[in-house]
Amino acid sequence: MSTALKAGEKTRAYELTGDFGIDALSVNEKPVPALKANQVKVRVKAVSLNFRDLLVVKGLYNRKLPMPMVPVSDGAGEVVEVGENVTSVKVGDKVAACFMQRWLAGPVDGDGASSALGGAINGMLAEYVVLSEEGLVHYPKSLSYEEAASLPCAAVTAWNALISTGQIKAGDTVLTMGTGGVSLFALQFAKLSGARVIITSSSDEKLERAKKLGADETINYKSNPDWEKQVLALTGGVGVDHVIELGGAGTLSKSLKAVRLGGYISLIGVLSGGEGTVNPMPVLMKNIRLQGIYVGSRKMFEDMNVAIDQHKLKPVLDKTFQFDEVKEALKYMETGSHFGKITVRVDK
Repeated sequence: MSTALKAGEKTRAYELTGDFGIDALSVNEKPVPALKANQVKVRVKAVSLNFRDLLVVKGLYNRKLPMPMVPVSDGAGEVVEVGENVTSVKVGDKVAACFMQRWLAGPVDGDGASSALGGAINGMLAEYVVLSEEGLVHYPKSLSYEEAASLPCAAVTAWNALISTGQIKAGDTVLTMGTGGVSLFALQFAKLSGARVIITSSSDEKLERAKKLGADETINYKSNPDWEKQVLALTGGVGVDHVIELGGAGTLSKSLKAVRLGGYISLIGVLSGGEGTVNPMPVLMKNIRLQGIYVGSRKMFEDMNVAIDQHKLKPVLDKTFQFDEVKEALKYMETGSHFGKITVRVDK
């Protein structure tokens, strides 16, 4: 069990202090705050990186972020101290932080959106964090700290898209893009649900790895730029039931062609950038449901954890860096060469 730092003692955290950019990140010593009622002190053991974190650090997400800002939304650790009235966790518990600290259940609202870690409020890239007990969940005991740290954003997003909102069922066909965290979690959750999965990538080697995870069909979008035609061919000209749309403006028009009449597109990512022209007519003429997915609630996180535990699902981790290698980890993410989640071990 970890020993807790007392209030006022110094802990290290990565911060943006005024400038944006990976090299603008600095490791600073910050005093550990005293706990208020219903607050919990967590010794962070591991964090995972999302594309959003890279955008935040580079100033491409929101250039009006409150400074100084501790980035990175996803982390897991051990409870080392609890404040008054805390009942849901105790010292020694292993927990993961919810992406939005105040989105507990139901539809998201402004208050929930204003509690997103590593953007709206300080994130998890620190040795210790103090959070509300409501913003923490117990994760499956079968997972390591690194595996648990991969869940809050990518896994919950995929779960929301396919299960909570998408209402996927056995026999459905799912198209998902790339081999990052959200896409691979979508692949895993879709297979748990009995769905057929088509996955795209620019790398044949990554596509082979995706097949080993259960992908039924693969498409290399670099060698086959008209991949939406291949999707239609693979579905007998009908189109897929669900699209996990991670490209954004650059791929949405193709997704509109690849989805079936009355199909469902979860709009999640902006990997191809935010600029582009999309003809909205297919949405109307094909009766398509186009739904933006902004992670998910604590209730979704808890429901997902039950499924992960029951099926002994293991998150796909690519590479783990050390706490003093955060800049290298972010630069590695920039290359796009990862398969699954990039994690950082904060405390052994």
